[in-house]
Amino acid sequence: MGIRTCVVGATGYAGVEACRLVLGHPELELAMATDRKEAGTRLDDVYPSLAGACDVVLSLPEPDAIAAAADVAFLAVPHTASLALTPELLARGVHVIDLSADYRLHDPAVYEAWYATPHTSPELLAQTVYGLPELFRGGLSALAARRAAGEAVLVAVPGCYPTATALAAAPALSAGLAMGDLVIADAISGVSGAGRGCNARTHFCHANESVEAYGVAKHRHTPEIEQTLSEVAEREVSVVFTPHLAPLTRGLLSTVYLEAAPDVTVEDVQAAYERAYADEPLVTTLPAGSMPATASVAATARAQVGVTLDARRRRTIIASCAIDNLGKGAAAQAVQCANIVLGLPETAGLLAPAPLI
Repeated sequence: MGIRTCVVGATGYAGVEACRLVLGHPELELAMATDRKEAGTRLDDVYPSLAGACDVVLSLPEPDAIAAAADVAFLAVPHTASLALTPELLARGVHVIDLSADYRLHDPAVYEAWYATPHTSPELLAQTVYGLPELFRGGLSALAARRAAGEAVLVAVPGCYPTATALAAAPALSAGLAMGDLVIADAISGVSGAGRGCNARTHFCHANESVEAYGVAKHRHTPEIEQTLSEVAEREVSVVFTPHLAPLTRGLLSTVYLEAAPDVTVEDVQAAYERAYADEPLVTTLPAGSMPATASVAATARAQVGVTLDARRRRTIIASCAIDNLGKGAAAQAVQCANIVLGLPETAGLLAPAPLI
């Protein structure tokens, strides 16, 4: 029997992707899956592609039932839903891998300003680790030690846009190749990033054959990106972030622009990115002159990064990162974090290559 696992919010796109990864994982067992609207229904009735691989019946997300069935819970829920459930699960000894935004921001006042709701468990923020392993593996390893000592632990899995943007910008900032306090980020996501529910923007007839900027100058991922890049740069960094919706099912591409420090060369930039990700099993720095494509990482836990230096007029570092918004941007990154915290190989269940077509 593997490590007993529950996926809360299992019928959403990130939730069912987490279920799929757990079902194929060598050490995790999908012991429970929950959904308030579909409770009493088999998960493979909601997603027939899971027929033969899963016989789990969806149940209500009751803390006592989850604690009785599972050792670790993935929370693939909207913001505020985790606020209600996470403290209850931790108190019952369940490790929480939270895919929502509720515990990503260190300052509860910032959360309340951007999400327009009170943070009801700010005392948990100090013990939460932001789950971007390539940048904060040390914090996740510390959680593993606390877990081994018997403590229930909490990981806040980053959003999809913040993941790709941070992976694109971090090496330039941490190596001192970028100056100033401004990062400009343009990002494009597939429609599945908006979740399973449909609205006017994500309806096929609106999204097909169209690319649209949205949430301009007010997207909720902005403070999360600023927090991460400021920690990496060890100085306050501001972000101008513009997300776009593209007619893709899944995939995300974030391109960042940073002012290069004096005398930095394109060779310096390429070398810094290659060093930063040389030992990362799930992030690849592409050769000089190459830029990533979402199709290269679709349906995987992987990220690809490309970088160059535009020497005309203002000298600008341009870096681009491609991920799968449901993979490295959500469920696969959650499993990567769980692997570290649970003392498993970091890439367990995550090394399948991208589909070829």
